Amino acid sequence: MKVGRRLTLMAAGASLISSPAAFAAEGGAGFYLLGSKGPAAAITPPPGVYFQHDLYMYRGDLGGDRALPAGGRLALGVEGDAIVSVPTIMWVLPEEIAGGHLGLGASLPIGWKKTDADLTIAGPLGGVGTGAVSDAIFTVGDPIVSAFLGWETGNFHWQVGTMVNVPIGDYQKGEISNISFNHWGADVFAAATWLDPNIGLDISGVIGMTFNAENPATDYRTGNEFHFEWAAVQHFNKQFDAGLVGYYYNQVTGDSGAGARSAFKGEVAAIGATIGYSFMAGELPVSTRLKFFHEFAAENRAEGNSAILTISVPLSITKPVSTE
Repeated sequence: MKVGRRLTLMAAGASLISSPAAFAAEGGAGFYLLGSKGPAAAITPPPGVYFQHDLYMYRGDLGGDRALPAGGRLALGVEGDAIVSVPTIMWVLPEEIAGGHLGLGASLPIGWKKTDADLTIAGPLGGVGTGAVSDAIFTVGDPIVSAFLGWETGNFHWQVGTMVNVPIGDYQKGEISNISFNHWGADVFAAATWLDPNIGLDISGVIGMTFNAENPATDYRTGNEFHFEWAAVQHFNKQFDAGLVGYYYNQVTGDSGAGARSAFKGEVAAIGATIGYSFMAGELPVSTRLKFFHEFAAENRAEGNSAILTISVPLSITKPVSTE
């Protein structure tokens, strides 16, 4: 790192001790995975048990001399990389509830994350600064449980649901890399999909709000987070589709708690592309999808590129009972 850059960061670190600063949400992200929804977001599969695996890859940086609160420390000049595996089991019940079908799910993130910082400061209210820090981990995150209700009529499908972050993953206070969030959180969402099988056009959208409890290890509470995701894809045949995807994120309430120095609010948008391919592995139908996102217009939040590779298969399908 150049001497001028180091001096600039040290001066910025000193200013953090005596004046408000623009923070990022703790750890730089919420437990809701932006971009995880996409085409067919509101289509409820037939009753049965399903397995899905999402491989999430991200590279980005906070930019400038803005500070990232992580593990009870403040980090400046932050760059981060992550590769996280998210296996999910989902069960769609055969019974109808309010005219729709109930789905229950559970996920367990496991992965690698590396965070580099040009300068770190101990404690939310300032303290002794240290030089460049690099922190890499491979560990287990917080499990997530979910539930949704889905309906359909003609070409229109819609869902409402919730996800809950259970804070029992591996969390290390004082480290600037963590996959676990170490706090309870709940996300509520509504999704809609219009899919015309005659022309093969899929238009999907999801809106949601994430509510965060306080991290007891750092006394930091990330504010409520709004997210909107969209997709527009064309199915060219039964196996292949391609199109555009994107998302918008906006923190609508400020961070709070003894570990937060200001009522931070972050914002970012992303646009990208997706391709989907389905095939048969013997008698087992397999669906795969690759999504790529480029983030832009970030305010007080990391900005970068991400890719999500999704593979899903049915483990068992509940066949309808014959009435004859």
